[in-house]
Amino acid sequence: MSVFSGVCASAITPHRAEGHEADFSAMLDLIDFLVRGGAQAICLLGSTGEFLHIPFGDRIRLVHLGVKRSRVPVLAGVSHSTLDGAVELANEAISSDAAGLLVMPPYFFRYDQEDVVEFYTQFASEVPRRIPIILYNIPLFTTAISIETARALLSTGRFAGIKDSSGDFDYFSQLLAMKRDLGFTLLAGSDGVFVRGRQGGADGVVSGCACAVPELLTALDRAIMSFDGAAASRLEGQLLEFIVWISRFPVPVGVKVAAGERGVKTGPLGVPLPPEKNAMLIEFKKWFSSWLATIPKPEPHKK
Repeated sequence: MSVFSGVCASAITPHRAEGHEADFSAMLDLIDFLVRGGAQAICLLGSTGEFLHIPFGDRIRLVHLGVKRSRVPVLAGVSHSTLDGAVELANEAISSDAAGLLVMPPYFFRYDQEDVVEFYTQFASEVPRRIPIILYNIPLFTTAISIETARALLSTGRFAGIKDSSGDFDYFSQLLAMKRDLGFTLLAGSDGVFVRGRQGGADGVVSGCACAVPELLTALDRAIMSFDGAAASRLEGQLLEFIVWISRFPVPVGVKVAAGERGVKTGPLGVPLPPEKNAMLIEFKKWFSSWLATIPKPEPHKK
């Protein structure tokens, strides 16, 4: 069984009110909240965690403290715009006993597929083999990992799996077929394709929504895996309602605000919203308060 299966909550990074500095204490409280909500793993410093806003040293410390605090495996985001940066973050995460590494192709600039292969090949050669490396396909923010590139990398046996955040179920279906041949860990990175993907054989989801409502995602996963179609359909409907709302805001504003409504100390947004979206946020909070009362209560976490 994969180290990362079921629901891996993709955590926001709480910030202090001044200077947009990472709030380490609030991050520890968030980890407790996610574990209580039933998350089977936690992803730190992925896209939901806004890693690119966070100083290098703070990223290292967040992973170190997060691993020490968490009672579930931590998948450490080590993406960087350079190979050297990604390798340094990876080695620090390994020293902190992270359970796995999540790394996207180098971001901001666009690269050809052969560049992506070379980046990952050199990254893997500089990282100890004892830790799983998860490829991170997120074409909205960086170069896409083509299906051919994914196969070439995963067939080497050096990479443990792939998280696909493209939201393209045709692409995801090709990964599902490839998984049956190669036997890697396949994680949905888009909440909207989670149900179809999990039913098709995916190992789980790395979910931004789970940062705000972990109990909903874990209940949905239980329903899928127990073949309770009626419950899965009902819970997916609730999830889609939430997704529709948060899609009206830039990533990860909706998740961050919703987590704040749960009592999580989140800090200010990284980028201010215009007046009309601030007004929409007020509507969202009212809707979220009533909607939240309808979702399942968390089950006690199993050690």
